[in-house]
Parts: sequence; structure tokens; C-alpha cells
Amino acid sequence: MGKIIAIANQKGGVGKTTTSVNLAASLGVLEKKVLLIDADPQANASSGLGIDVDSVEIGTYQILEHSNIPEDAIVTSSSPNVDIIPAHIDLVAIEIELVDKENREYMLKQALESIKDKYDYILIDCAPSLGLLTLNALTAADSVVIPIQCEYFALEGLGKLLNTIKSVQKIHNPNLDIEGLLLTMYDSRLRLSNQVVEEVQKHFNDMVFKTIIQRNVKLSEAPSFGESIIAFDATSKGATNYLSLAEEIIKKNSN
Repeated sequence: MGKIIAIANQKGGVGKTTTSVNLAASLGVLEKKVLLIDADPQANASSGLGIDVDSVEIGTYQILEHSNIPEDAIVTSSSPNVDIIPAHIDLVAIEIELVDKENREYMLKQALESIKDKYDYILIDCAPSLGLLTLNALTAADSVVIPIQCEYFALEGLGKLLNTIKSVQKIHNPNLDIEGLLLTMYDSRLRLSNQVVEEVQKHFNDMVFKTIIQRNVKLSEAPSFGESIIAFDATSKGATNYLSLAEEIIKKNSN
């Protein structure tokens, strides 16, 4: 039975897509079968795994519309053991189109029923908003990873996201868990980075992943080559961090 993990935070630029792509690649390298679903109209997770976004004809939009089944949209990525359902800019329209549909929050959940058992992990890269797209992801997911940037406004908006998760648990998905809070863009030289880490660990102790994703030039270069950090530079700090995160998640889910 595959575990569905949404990677969500309504703040942009916190490392959601970086985490989605590189966690998927790391789980794949550790011999888990992974499906990455790009649920962000910017489609950065798709291009980050080498997909030509302009040529996508069947993707997340068609799956949410139920005009195609997920099997039609799955593409094999260049990353070992990683498949992807890519996104296209047309995904922007989905929020408006689903508004009048019955059970609109459950479109993704229903679509994934047929393929859930084919993967060890299904990761959903969410859009930086708390709209219908993210709501569909949270309703379909078993758990959520929340990336938090080690910067001044890190905790701003976190309360809002946690409240959204609570209301999704109450109304749509009582089984939704928090997989963990992931500290990203950490720079050990900055006092502020260290303060944010302390603050988050103090407030949320066990909910915080032990792995911290450090700032790493290679991490920001990899997507422009359409590669995960594992393919781009397996010896880099970024690769080590994401492999460590993947191991932490596998260990947590095998108990």
C-alpha cells in the first residue's frame, strides 16, 4: 500500500519543489518505487526532473478533471524508480473549473485510488497557496511534510497552515498526519538560522525532522539541468541531506 505524502506550505520560496524532486529521487535511489505528482501550475517539479512542460498533453489537470485516468498521465523520469505526473500551465484554471463540482475536494483522492498500490510513496508537490489544488492534495494525502525556511518570517503563516490542516482533518480527511516539519535553507554561519532552528524545535519538538537541509549552491543549480541533486552531484551537501531525509522517512514508516 503506497503512502501519499503532500509537501505543502502556502509561503512561496521555502523549498517545496526542491524537496519534492530531491526527496523523490532519494527514495528512488534507496530502491523505493515513487510517483511524484506536480500539483503546482508553475510546473517546476516537472521541469526539475527533465520533463518538457510545453509538450505535456495529459497531466495533473486532466487527472483532477477526471477526463483521463492517472495511468494515462504517468511519465517515467530520468531518476531511477521515479515516475511523475507532470503539470502544465493549464492547471491554473482548475480552481475555477472545480468550484461547482460536487465533491470537488476529493477529485485527486478518487483519481489515485487505482494506482495507490503500485508505489511505495506518492509525493505531491503543492502550489504555494491554500486553494482548491492544495486542499485536494491534503484530502488525498496520508501525511504532509511542511518545509520551513530558516529565515526571519519562517513561522509566519505556519499557524495558518496548521489550522488549514486541522480543518481538513475535521471535515475531509480525519487520517491526515503531519509527517514532519522540515527546516530548509539553513546556513550555520548565520545567527538567525540557528535561532529559527532552536525556535522551531522548541515549539514543535518531535514534529521536526532531525535532518536539516543546508543552503547549497548545487541544490539551486540542479533544476536548470533538469536533474535531481542526486543525479547532478551525488557528493554534494544537498544530496547528503536529502538522502538522510529519505532514510528518516523510510525508518519512520517501517515501524
